[in-house]
Amino acid sequence: MKSAHSARNFFTLIATLAFMSACATPGMQTDITNSVEPTIDTLVTAQWLSEHLDNPDLVVLDCTVLVEFDENGALQIASGRANYEAGHIPSAGFADLMGDLSDPDYPSMFVMPTPEQFAAAMGALGVGNDSRVVLYAANNPDWAARVWWMLRWAGFDRVALLDGGLQAWIADGRALSTIPAKRPAKQFTVALRPEMVADRDQVLAATGNNKVSLVDAMSDAHYRGEFSMYARPGHILGATNMPSSDLLDEVGRYRSYDELDMMHDGDRNARVITYCGGGVAASSVAYTMHRLGFTEVAVYMGSLQEWATDPANPMTLETQ
Repeated sequence: MKSAHSARNFFTLIATLAFMSACATPGMQTDITNSVEPTIDTLVTAQWLSEHLDNPDLVVLDCTVLVEFDENGALQIASGRANYEAGHIPSAGFADLMGDLSDPDYPSMFVMPTPEQFAAAMGALGVGNDSRVVLYAANNPDWAARVWWMLRWAGFDRVALLDGGLQAWIADGRALSTIPAKRPAKQFTVALRPEMVADRDQVLAATGNNKVSLVDAMSDAHYRGEFSMYARPGHILGATNMPSSDLLDEVGRYRSYDELDMMHDGDRNARVITYCGGGVAASSVAYTMHRLGFTEVAVYMGSLQEWATDPANPMTLETQ
């Protein structure tokens, strides 16, 4: 891992120097120290973010969604905007997964917006074609991973998650802000990767295809059908279980690369479809698999909130 990381940094430096040399005119002095990095790792630390927060191309987005229980014990899901307004990483905007990052024409939560809707929402947040983006949440990184996967689906690669989210920033003693971000709107161009999102028919075909792996990102108890948050208990026929919570350590950071690598076996080039309840936890599993080198991963965004409502879609309580 260290050698691969060093090699990547080396080639990044060479590419930067080549670009600056090509653009320099005679007598023009290039300042490597102050140059903008052309790429970004998929996972960054609070230290890295603090050091780069003032970079003009860097856009930080809070993706928080709140999951709480009301006085009757019923699960309540709410936008994290109020939490953002109470305190966020300085300069961060708010990416609203319950607002303009979902399709308003559907009653179900977290339905994917159209590419045009997504492009408009990203542009309004100040994300342009040449931006770099860091995503975080105040509670669960699954929310940030969902936006990360959507950006990749749209063809945008210069995006990372903040490891440990807002809590990691606070744990380092860094200040929060209550000032809303005021970034000018940018042009965000979509270069769609439709293969990164699976639909119901693709999942149904995968239940009878041993060359495609289905991965359930819900808790193991939910996978086994001990309780159900959706129309039917259990999991999609043929699916294995990889709870998104298992990817994190005790303080909410992603486990080390080596630990995660041991948790995910199988052919890195084979087709994998992850799912959960609404395509959120599944995005975190897909994000992790991408980091591990899996090349053909898709997220079933409809997930169980769509699948479980139709009795024709096979489900089972039998574990793999």
